[in-house]
Amino acid sequence: MMRYRTALAMAGSLLLAACAASPPEHFYSLSNGMGVPAQPAASPGFYIELPTVTVPQQVARYQMVVSTEAGRVDLLEHERWSAMPAAEISQSLSLAITGELGTVDVFRTPTTDGAPVYRISTNVQRFESAPGRYALIDAVWSVRLVGSTKVLTCRSVANETVGAGYDALVAGHRRAVARIAAEMSKAIRGLAAGGSAGCQ
Repeated sequence: MMRYRTALAMAGSLLLAACAASPPEHFYSLSNGMGVPAQPAASPGFYIELPTVTVPQQVARYQMVVSTEAGRVDLLEHERWSAMPAAEISQSLSLAITGELGTVDVFRTPTTDGAPVYRISTNVQRFESAPGRYALIDAVWSVRLVGSTKVLTCRSVANETVGAGYDALVAGHRRAVARIAAEMSKAIRGLAAGGSAGCQ
């Protein structure tokens, strides 16, 4: 009985030691740090509608997927996004664009004042994370006035150099999102002004 109790105590100690040695999980968000959006006008001249973006299947997971210089792709169990990357990118684009244009994202929300709504569809074709090297977002996106058949389709490639560490990597992705959002905002502003908006 004594040996059994001793073995049980040792097993418990080993289990506690293993749990204590387990590295903590870290969670990251692209929308945090995007800045406080500008206060929209009481009656904006137009609205935007930004449905959830699409991302490559290999990065559509909570775990951070990183590339190495050897061409290997690693799945990091303890470095995670706070939401799926598609949702993270959608929210951060929405915050950046509405802040830039002083308008509101009315996706899945009815509007009653008859103001124009510009729908932004986004297909992220590459979302690459290389710690200590770069954060890259390659996206094809289109803007269309809801109710119109005319569509402006563009491509944005934002490649940001980053320092070591995952905080720096996420900050690089935020800068990449901000660059793409600025290009989208410029296109929407041109369309809303009645001009012939084009791609950057």
